[in-house]
Amino acid sequence: MASLLTEIDHVAIAVRDLDAAIAWYAEVLGATVVHREVVESDGVDEALLRVAESYVQLLTPTRDDSPVAKYLEQRGEGLHHVAYRVDDCAVALAAVKASGARVIDQTPRPGSRGTIVAFVHPKASFGTLIELVEDPHR
Repeated sequence: MASLLTEIDHVAIAVRDLDAAIAWYAEVLGATVVHREVVESDGVDEALLRVAESYVQLLTPTRDDSPVAKYLEQRGEGLHHVAYRVDDCAVALAAVKASGARVIDQTPRPGSRGTIVAFVHPKASFGTLIELVEDPHR
């Protein structure tokens, strides 16, 4: 079977203070924000830092009931998920579901930057939350 994954889109890190995290990445690593967006549907404020053809995504919750707020409460700051680029999110999600793996999104949905995304449950993927990302602008 050919790989559904084409590249790593981003590695997401949950933080309590987004501005402090942005400042740290700029001061210590020289990485600067190339995109920032509040994603109301997910209850997060995100900042993307470009690293080669991928991103580090810094996430902070905008409301107490968001998945990232729950993550921070349970686990603290740190790696939240890994996002892989796919050519077609619907096809990739269907393949994951056909394998019997547990998914969070039953159908692809809008993501930040005009992407189309779907999440695979970490219980299906050895403890790592996976995001499938289709970027129609690439």
